[in-house]
Amino acid sequence: MTPETTEWAGPARFLPPHRPTRREDGALHFSGLTYAVAFGYRPLQLDVWVPPTDEPAPLVVWVHGGAFMMGDRRWLPETLRPNQVFDALLDAGLAVATLDYRHALEAPFPAQLHDLKAAVRYLRAHADDLGVSTTRIGAWGESAGGHLVALLGLTAHRDDLEGSHGVVGPSSAVDVVVDWYGLSDLSTMPRTAPPPPVAAMLPVELHAPPEDHLTRGLEGRDLADASPITHVTPSAPPFLLVHGTADWLVPYAQSEQLHAALSAAGVPSTLVPVEGAQHIFDGHDDVDGLVRLSVDHLKAALR
Repeated sequence: MTPETTEWAGPARFLPPHRPTRREDGALHFSGLTYAVAFGYRPLQLDVWVPPTDEPAPLVVWVHGGAFMMGDRRWLPETLRPNQVFDALLDAGLAVATLDYRHALEAPFPAQLHDLKAAVRYLRAHADDLGVSTTRIGAWGESAGGHLVALLGLTAHRDDLEGSHGVVGPSSAVDVVVDWYGLSDLSTMPRTAPPPPVAAMLPVELHAPPEDHLTRGLEGRDLADASPITHVTPSAPPFLLVHGTADWLVPYAQSEQLHAALSAAGVPSTLVPVEGAQHIFDGHDDVDGLVRLSVDHLKAALR
């Protein structure tokens, strides 16, 4: 091609889906799709699993935890089996997209929320290629991911929190949220250090409350925007909140607060206390049951 006929459209904002692989059970797997390029950062990627169905499958977006500082779209908490969440959703006839987002030391809030919204817009824009529904989308996250999916579900009306990288135009709204032990109100989070045995195993960056890294430099309304509870409106989607009552990292009271705010606004909300369970449901003897509960909730809401 000669220089005279070359046209440069500028840096890529995202990459379209490539061909999937097919599992033995017939499910399709799209691995490492670049859903957005936030300039100056690594490409943001997601994976999609789609069950073998004759019509576009309802979709669940899974968001990992990791104290806003670590984690990976392919990793589940150690209290779950590898891929357990993804396989359970597929078995229920639901597609699942699991995504990476910028961590707190890469970029402060609202970068993480911008990333989730960009991922949902990408999935809607490429739904035909992926074989997923554009109208039936849920969000499920754990710990930091629970906090982020709560924000995702509650901020569809906030254009100023939408972000502008990746695909623009489609809605980033979701139809149901499952929040596993996410924080809801930064102003009521306890200012406590991790127990000494835990602190000894952590890098020094995790000795401070993780939300401090997430919100560094924010004040006033910008700081309040990082708390899901400040965004509750009567138009919010239904929520399922599942939280261990003995969680020392994110106290059970955080989910109680959000449940109360949602209920007061007339939003369908179900709060499930997991008696005696620590963070990531450590100490609970039926984590499989909590996975089934959450998948059944999503299936009922989306199908």
